Amino acid sequence: MHGMMMSQPLSIIEILRYASDAHPGAGLVSVRTEGDIHRETYAKAYRRAGQLAHALKKLGVGRGDRVATIAWNGYRHFEIYYGVSGMGAICHTINPRLSAEQMLYIIGHAGDQVLCVDLTFVPLIEALGEHLPKALKLVVLTDRAHMPDSKLDLLCYEDLLEPESTSYDWPVLDEQTAAALCYTSGTTGNPKGALYSHRSTVLHAMVVAITLNKSLMEGANVLPVVPLFHVNAWGLPYAAPLAGASLVMPGPKLDGASLFDLMEAEHVTSAWGVPTVWLGLRAEIETRGAPPKGFQQVMVGGSAAPRSMIEGFEKAGIDVCHAWGMTEMSPVGTHGQLSAPMKDLAWDEQMRLKSFQGRRLFGVDLKIVDETGKPLAHDGRAMGELYVRGNTIVSGYFDNPEASAKAIDADGWFGTGDVATIDEHGFLSIQDRAKDLIKSGGEWISSIDLENIVMGSPRVAACAVIAIAHPKWGERPLLVVVPKGDERPTLDELHELLLASVAKWQLPDALEFVEELPLTATGKVSKMTLRKQFEGYRLPDAG
Repeated sequence: MHGMMMSQPLSIIEILRYASDAHPGAGLVSVRTEGDIHRETYAKAYRRAGQLAHALKKLGVGRGDRVATIAWNGYRHFEIYYGVSGMGAICHTINPRLSAEQMLYIIGHAGDQVLCVDLTFVPLIEALGEHLPKALKLVVLTDRAHMPDSKLDLLCYEDLLEPESTSYDWPVLDEQTAAALCYTSGTTGNPKGALYSHRSTVLHAMVVAITLNKSLMEGANVLPVVPLFHVNAWGLPYAAPLAGASLVMPGPKLDGASLFDLMEAEHVTSAWGVPTVWLGLRAEIETRGAPPKGFQQVMVGGSAAPRSMIEGFEKAGIDVCHAWGMTEMSPVGTHGQLSAPMKDLAWDEQMRLKSFQGRRLFGVDLKIVDETGKPLAHDGRAMGELYVRGNTIVSGYFDNPEASAKAIDADGWFGTGDVATIDEHGFLSIQDRAKDLIKSGGEWISSIDLENIVMGSPRVAACAVIAIAHPKWGERPLLVVVPKGDERPTLDELHELLLASVAKWQLPDALEFVEELPLTATGKVSKMTLRKQFEGYRLPDAG
């Protein structure tokens, strides 16, 4: 017997329609590539999304067609999110930090019909020009006064919108209709596409808004430093309007000083981004002697946050919430907000818990398995490969049956490639990527654990640990450090710091200094690049 309730398909455009009705004072503050600040309410964004849908229809875009973006965080990018998916097309965000080869592969594999680019990225598109699909329409996200001269046939975003009606008859779509496409960074092989539906996206937004309610509340000002071109900015363009929080879009200026000034001026209450960004902001806070006024919370994800960074923000009165997820998970899967009883724990224990990846969101199931696929206990000690399943997790990759078959196990769970523990309270602790674990004498060493401890040294600005081949032990850890200031730490000094937390056999065998660590397109340290850089390296006792 079924219940006697109405059934309305979940639709992304309904989030913005709701925000324009229920939160008329909330909206977007954007640092534009033109150099000024732009402000618009969600109600205006909803009307402009309607204009965009009309314009795209005239360009030949129909249901299921892909409209790509290469753009910073800004109001026009936000409008594309809603106008494209609302009309039944698919918003395909492209990371501009990818190589030209990967970018061209993604555009071709997705079958994009329209590509919308910020002014900053016009030279990038010009460099790709002759290799782009001949039928691809190029739209520059600016007004007529700022349109660049180019050998390419470029359309002006504001010119396209200007003659169109703000009223659009949004179609009623099956909630399983594809809405957005985001490719993995493709560190090995070609990037793979995660194809999100209206249903998965709306459910993700609802769960994130409910769970992360300290950050996402009516009247809050949230700064997404995580880019809109990276896995939907962790769902913020959907969750924030739903909750009535305004979005402060930073545009291209993401250095510590620029972020600090913007946060102070716009009374930012919460900011979301990867650890490398927050290291810069933390340094700026130390320089100025106080955090931006009203700043309450840092949401950190993308890679493990060093405990020293977490403690630094917490001592400044800023709450840190460590989250974890993947492109394939929409992306947020866990959160590190402490439960009420946990807030009564000693400071050291609270910081220990905050350095973990936290508890699962509603609708996300977690399991860890051994080499045979057997599920392991959630006791905080058993360590195995992490698998996930839920309504916001991919069932495969877009137009890639081979990769899809490898990603999903026999019971329908997605294999993350992470190695983790889960304790009896449900706290997830990512030990490492499976490919980044160091196997020494048959025992595993977590590079993440070593890195997070070394980051506690006042002489270390950044660091990474990679495996180096060893004739006796198989692999041993090499510590690569970017020093802070002129005085470099010694290996003995860092060993002493590490011994307070790890066994002696886990200590790095050698220390090398570099001016900077290589980063992936999503701002994480590229271990693959480091391994190539130190290929053939001989450890001191390797014989």
